[in-house]
Amino acid sequence: MQWIDLEFNSGVSIPDKEYFRIGEVSKILGVAPYVVRYWESEFKSVRPERTRSDQRLYRRKDLRQLLLIKHLLYIEGFTVNGAKRQLMKMKNAPPETDKGQNRARLEEIKKGLCLIREIIR
Repeated sequence: MQWIDLEFNSGVSIPDKEYFRIGEVSKILGVAPYVVRYWESEFKSVRPERTRSDQRLYRRKDLRQLLLIKHLLYIEGFTVNGAKRQLMKMKNAPPETDKGQNRARLEEIKKGLCLIREIIR
């Protein structure tokens, strides 16, 4: 699965803030707060900070991760376990590049190495 800009594609705009409370997160995502808490318990990549009064404070990266989780569950139709596996695949997958660019780069390297070999002889 290629990474997509979920913030842009889902029509969700994340306010320009550093931290968000659970009520704000649930409104942005369009789900109930208990759903956000459940996802937090299931997906270890979402770890909000806690205040002294034990309130959750989600960072922008948590919010982006929750957007991705929502996309996998609601749009792609994954189960919770399937979404976990998909997130692991996405985390471990090498970034997608253009094969033509790779081939051209390898050709340049090959030419350079051939030139070095000729100089050494």
